[in-house]
Amino acid sequence: MKIEFIVNNVPTSVDVDPDMPLLWVVRDELNLKATKYGCGKALCGACTLHVDGSAVRSCSFPVQYAANKKVTTLEGLSVNAEKLHPVQQAWIDENVPQCGYCQPGFMMAAAQLLEQNGNPTDDEIKSGITNICRCGTHPRILKAIKRAAEIKQNTQTEQKS
Repeated sequence: MKIEFIVNNVPTSVDVDPDMPLLWVVRDELNLKATKYGCGKALCGACTLHVDGSAVRSCSFPVQYAANKKVTTLEGLSVNAEKLHPVQQAWIDENVPQCGYCQPGFMMAAAQLLEQNGNPTDDEIKSGITNICRCGTHPRILKAIKRAAEIKQNTQTEQKS
């Protein structure tokens, strides 16, 4: 079945089984490899990406539900290659990854959280992001999300000036 949607601001069409998980469409059909397979049961969050601005676990999200919607992967999170998204910049600034496998999903979840709450508390971050990091980088992730909120606020202030 032909399914049309927008991926990272690029109109896209795929001819796949409508029940195929969006994860596999993004990785195997579109060759965007940042989104990772973790558990296959929508529990760990490694596969998190955005559909119409909402964070979804793409391993259990049939591609048919992305039809005519906007899908954003980590590759499309920043506006351009020269200006990273605040979350991406904060992840670098705070040296978050250890193995790095789960980090794309965490960054996508964090970006969505910061869209809803520009200055979350530690408790709001912990309750708002349920992704799992097996390496135990949660303290650095928490610090990076707070840093991303700062970067985002500073960017908004600069744009208003």
